[in-house]
Amino acid sequence: MAEYKAPLREMNFLLHEVFAAEELWAQLPGLAGAVDRETADAILEEMSKLAANTLDPINRSGDEEGCQWNDGVVTTPAGFKEAYATFCEGGWGALLGNPQYGGMGMPKMLGAQVEEMINSANISFALYPVLTNGACLAIDAHASEALKQQYLPKMYEGTWSGAMDLTEPHAGTDLGIIRTKAEPQEDGSYKITGSKIFITGGDQDLSENVIHLVLAKLPDAPKGPKGISLFLVPKFLVNEDGSLGEHNHVSCGSIEHKMGIKASATCAMNFDGAKGWLVGEVNKGLAAMFTMMNYERLGVGIQGLGASERSYQNALEYARDRVQSRSPSGAQQPEKAADPIIVHPDVRRMLLTQKALIGGGRALSTYVAKWLDISKFGEGEEKKNAEAMVALLTPVAKAFFTDKGLDCTVIGQQVFGGHGYIREWGQEQLVRDVRITQIYEGTNGIQALDLAGRKTVANGGALFELFAADVQAFIDAEVDREEMAEFVQPLAAELQRLRDATDKMIAAAQEDPHAPGAASVEYLHLFGYVAYAFMWAKVAAVALPQVEQDSFYKGQVKTARFYFARLLPQAQALAASVNAGSATLMDIEDELF
Repeated sequence: MAEYKAPLREMNFLLHEVFAAEELWAQLPGLAGAVDRETADAILEEMSKLAANTLDPINRSGDEEGCQWNDGVVTTPAGFKEAYATFCEGGWGALLGNPQYGGMGMPKMLGAQVEEMINSANISFALYPVLTNGACLAIDAHASEALKQQYLPKMYEGTWSGAMDLTEPHAGTDLGIIRTKAEPQEDGSYKITGSKIFITGGDQDLSENVIHLVLAKLPDAPKGPKGISLFLVPKFLVNEDGSLGEHNHVSCGSIEHKMGIKASATCAMNFDGAKGWLVGEVNKGLAAMFTMMNYERLGVGIQGLGASERSYQNALEYARDRVQSRSPSGAQQPEKAADPIIVHPDVRRMLLTQKALIGGGRALSTYVAKWLDISKFGEGEEKKNAEAMVALLTPVAKAFFTDKGLDCTVIGQQVFGGHGYIREWGQEQLVRDVRITQIYEGTNGIQALDLAGRKTVANGGALFELFAADVQAFIDAEVDREEMAEFVQPLAAELQRLRDATDKMIAAAQEDPHAPGAASVEYLHLFGYVAYAFMWAKVAAVALPQVEQDSFYKGQVKTARFYFARLLPQAQALAASVNAGSATLMDIEDELF
């Protein structure tokens, strides 16, 4: 397997040249003065070293050893405790945290690049701090001041970690039917009783305490999702002076034996009258949890992106070294028995497909992160508009990045041929590790239904029009640049195709309740391909004037051309599927399956 090297040039190009991040940061009231270009570049440089030198070397060994559970005690693979300590010493857990409680207050646009590097190097490791960051977001946004002061500093330090406890054996997507109970106590706390499954980082030996955010229902709660509350439940109770007290009635009953991410402890958690504290308002736990989940869903999407980048690096190195057959145009390295496989058209197709999907995904993750920053640090109408864009784009980022993530790891495996299927080269681990990203934090089918139903049909396309207006503004700004015609014209055509499909889906839903669900997955993919086209057009607009000065820019433009010529045409077929309606799905009787 190739040694991981962070794509710092690509990241800096997107941040500083395509999205002019430091100008945006300077304009946001809640962020002004917190970060400049020099600081941002230094942060990325330091994480690139940590990812390459500390996290990458324990990725394969972590997969082979996996987490262990013995008599209720969970241990992580060799090297993980030391790597986690190094991570925490560097202050990485505080990067996006609230400065009032010890965080660094950095923007998500920068955090997205950092997360990609961690995930490229070691997805299993990344899950521990990512879940803690998400828990901190929910606590910071919804918990009482006392809870914030008591828990956030230690969680930013990494001394305490966080976990999100939603799923139960009978309740996955349908959280309204959870059975975990919360009983009010005289001291203002609650007694939490129930079991949760699939809890990432629910227990481990990396941190001194695990802070669980648990969904549960009070005895008099309304039925369904409107009766869910959120509670903070620590593994160890915390004394008034901040030291750890007695063990709470929280235990790990087992860990899952999984297809991938084996160095991440996926736990079954039992709460046997554990002491917890309300986060947010009674019966409004889902709203509080979604503060965390919007960030987590982009984070999961970035896991798919990170795996794609690692797959591409592996496949590219292999394609340059592996010699097989001669180029169709004649020997390229006649001194060797055969040419490296990178000369063959189909291998180039596979490598360029990965490169184009990664570049589009990295740009879109930065774009979504920009809207998250505006929604967090902005004010007034600008903030409101950003929140709407985040709501629309989050399911696209989570599902499209991870669907393409699996595609890219399989494509990389195909470049290796038989060597990609065996353990020796490590490529098969990427395929196994990335597969879960399409499932957890809401399956990609649910993300698609969210996009088509709640985010599009339910508001008559109002959120879609915000995105379309942004794309159209770019088109209008670039339409008179002759050199941009090869990108602007097809982008305009595909935006119209997406708008037409959107309008037809909204109209169909008025008569057919199955219409959004029938179209949802293809609609999300159609949206994703058009969004990537928008990103590649933005990249080309910046890179074209500089192609003669630096080969980096030439590579960006040529990859953009490949995307528009070879990948974007898939939007036409997807639009046809979206417009096909639900009849062929719903008219077949159940017994005929």
